[in-house]
Amino acid sequence: MAITKQAVIKALSYVDDPDLGKDLVTLNMVDNIEIEGKKVSFRLILTTPACPLKEHIKNACITAIKHFVDKEAVVEVEITSQVTSRRKDNRMVLPFVKNIVAIASGKGGVGKSTVAVNLAVGLAKQGAKVGLIDADIYGPSIPTMMDLEGTKPQVGTFNGQQKIIPVEKYGIKTLSIGFLTDASQAVVWRGPIASSALKQFITDAEWGELDYLLIDLPPGTGDIHLTLVQTVPVTAAIVVTTPQEVAKADVVRAVTMFQMPNINVPVLGIVENMAYFTPPELPNKRYYIFGKDGGKELAAKYKVPLLGQIPIVEAIREGGDSGLPIVLDTNDRNRIVADAFDLLAQTAARNIAMRNANIAPTKMVEVTT
Repeated sequence: MAITKQAVIKALSYVDDPDLGKDLVTLNMVDNIEIEGKKVSFRLILTTPACPLKEHIKNACITAIKHFVDKEAVVEVEITSQVTSRRKDNRMVLPFVKNIVAIASGKGGVGKSTVAVNLAVGLAKQGAKVGLIDADIYGPSIPTMMDLEGTKPQVGTFNGQQKIIPVEKYGIKTLSIGFLTDASQAVVWRGPIASSALKQFITDAEWGELDYLLIDLPPGTGDIHLTLVQTVPVTAAIVVTTPQEVAKADVVRAVTMFQMPNINVPVLGIVENMAYFTPPELPNKRYYIFGKDGGKELAAKYKVPLLGQIPIVEAIREGGDSGLPIVLDTNDRNRIVADAFDLLAQTAARNIAMRNANIAPTKMVEVTT
């Protein structure tokens, strides 16, 4: 019996995406089906280039076709990706940006910017188009971490309008409050001025097409956070903490702020930074310097995912100081940290895809007087 396109589609309808809980056909993840005798080929469109289950899904497709269509079928699967988006606004602002993700923390000193930089670079390593805004007005450290100190963004004309051109490094488009100030001078800005700078980075910059735009917010809660949710619909927020009790107490305010009814930004999950120390010479040993599983307990309490646990090692500080994010480090001694950030990027991308499949779009917060 000849293999038909309809039979292939029916077989693939029995294959579910493990994260989204729906079959590939319903999710429109299959196209370009071609049949030539016993040879069947098609394109499998994943929801993120960082999908760690791509081989599992591919093998499930092959098994389904051999089982339901023809056991002698020769199946070729081309894997590609198309990052999902649930933006339902008019897209007058950031029209070609699919997902806007806030990186927040309850207090300073938890490594929020380190997580933001390595998450951004980790997503880009997986093939995503990524942008990063450093909105931490009190300590803009991303120019140092990205080896961009002293950089000044250029201005260009696009469709008759003057636009700021983000600086590109490590495959990331970046703008930072630090680009506007002298690194040797203290930044003393009132809230409205700082909020205006962030809004300009969002509305007056030429970001182009992005799968993810990460925004590194100042610690705590304040004007910058409100400006963000009033300017664009934020896909989700990632909250960074450390395991100790004092950090947990502060991070509660960050989580509850995003969950307030008038803001209602989904919390994608919690990242526990400085989770443990592993000496390079003892890769299987963990020392819980700041306590154990504080972020994990917090995630369970607020019913949000624990996205990752990042160890504390000297190489993270060295990478931040030298401007080479640790996720790009190829030294075997630092592999445990680079792998942790790679896994965080994969997990965050998967959770964004699940958020887009299962949760209503975020609405911008309306300004009331």
